[in-house]
Amino acid sequence: MNSKDVAKYIEATDGISKPWLLVQLRLKKLQERRSEISAEEYMTELTDIHQDLMNLGEWWLGIEDEVF
Repeated sequence: MNSKDVAKYIEATDGISKPWLLVQLRLKKLQERRSEISAEEYMTELTDIHQDLMNLGEWWLGIEDEVF
């Protein structure tokens, strides 16, 4: 699955409001660009994505049935 497929899935499932799917899209796009960017830039972007994922925390507690 490439980033275009992930984006289509997000659109088809109204996933724009699901932040973990947006993180997956960012990871896929970064993976596709890995050979085009420096190791330092890759690590910087990966660290940024990781921090955004960690910032999600446990937002889903109590609404599991609605969001998963």
